[in-house]
Amino acid sequence: MSDIALQLYSIRERIESDGLAPSLAHAASAGFDRIELFNLMGWADELRTELPANGLAAPTAHARLLGEDQSAIFATAASLGVETIIDPFTEPALWTTRDDVLRIADHLNASAAGAREHGLALGYHNHAWEAAPLGDTTALEVLADALDPEVVLEVDAYWAAVGGADVPALLAALGTRVVALHLKDAPLVDGALSQDRHDQLPVGEGAIEWTSILDAAPTARLLVVEFDEFRGDIYDGAATSLAGIRTLTAVR
Repeated sequence: MSDIALQLYSIRERIESDGLAPSLAHAASAGFDRIELFNLMGWADELRTELPANGLAAPTAHARLLGEDQSAIFATAASLGVETIIDPFTEPALWTTRDDVLRIADHLNASAAGAREHGLALGYHNHAWEAAPLGDTTALEVLADALDPEVVLEVDAYWAAVGGADVPALLAALGTRVVALHLKDAPLVDGALSQDRHDQLPVGEGAIEWTSILDAAPTARLLVVEFDEFRGDIYDGAATSLAGIRTLTAVR
C-alpha cells in the first residue's frame, strides 16, 4: 500500500495569504497525514514545530541543488524527518543532448554522496522535457541508466503524459528506481491532453488513464497530490484528488 502526500507547493498561495501554520492545519483537516516539502530552508523553524503539531510527516522534500549549499539543505531536511531529498527542476535547455543528460547525472551522483552523509536518499523529479524522445529512448531513461543505483526517481506522471510519453511503458523501463509519483489530471482539448497548467484537475476528473500508470509503478511507495495551478479552491481540489487516489488504490 502506497502512502499519499500533499506537495506543499500546491498551496503556496494560501500559505502566502494565510500563513504556514493555518495552511498545514487545513491540509491535515482535508485528510492528509504526509506533506512533501518545498522551501524547507525558508520555513524550517516553523515546519519543525507545525508538522508534528498537526500530525504531519514529511518523508520527501523538494530542493534545487545545483549551485546551492547542499550540506545545509541536507542537514535541515534530516532535522525535519525527511528521508529523501528530491531535485525538482533543471532547465529544459540542459536536456537536449545525451552529453547534457550525462552531466546532469554526474551532478546528481555527486549530490547523492553528500545526501548519504546525512542519512538521506536523493532523487530527481521530471517535467515534460525529460520524458521527451532522445534518440531511440527518452532523456529520462538516459539519465536513469547513468545514475548510481542509490539515486531514485519521482516521476511526475501528469507531465510525462501531457508531454506525449507512453507513461506505463516509461515507468516499466525505469523499473524499481521509481519510488514516488506526482499525480494530477488533465482534460482533453481538441483530442489531446491539455498542456495548459491552469487546466490541471484532481485525479479521476480528467482523461489520464491512471490504472495502467499505477500498475506500472509497483515500487512507488509515495503518491503525491500536486497542482502547479488550479482554477478552483485548492483545498477542495486536493481533497478530491486524495479521494480519487484512494479509490484507485483500493481496487488494485
